[in-house]
Amino acid sequence: MTSKILLAYDGSEPADKAYGFALDMAKHYGAKLLVLAVARPPDLPEDVETEAILENAEAHYQELFALMRKRAEVQGLSPDFRVVVGHPAEQIIYHAEKEGVDHIVLGHRGKSFFERWRLGSVSKQVINYAHCAVTVVR
Repeated sequence: MTSKILLAYDGSEPADKAYGFALDMAKHYGAKLLVLAVARPPDLPEDVETEAILENAEAHYQELFALMRKRAEVQGLSPDFRVVVGHPAEQIIYHAEKEGVDHIVLGHRGKSFFERWRLGSVSKQVINYAHCAVTVVR
């Protein structure tokens, strides 16, 4: 049975589709929904630069979450929205385990084969290492 769902959200169009899917799923199963956005710090961080980037990411996601909250309220749902810092796949898996999530939902970014091979794919990493079911929405 599905009682807790984690949606990985990055503000992209596929993530918006995944959000709709996760809302429907949460409503159908009467499950709690956690929406997780991951702010990624720069590879070579400097304190002032990193702090500014993370503050901007937090503000950006909070604006998006306000719109998403309204969309959920129409369906009678009240998801928990969080912004965390780190590598996306690691944070998604960590929070799914920490929160006892039964199902992870995320959007497919549509990277080319070369980009996935060179950079890796967050969805592929989540599928490979998650302790629970994972749905990738295209």
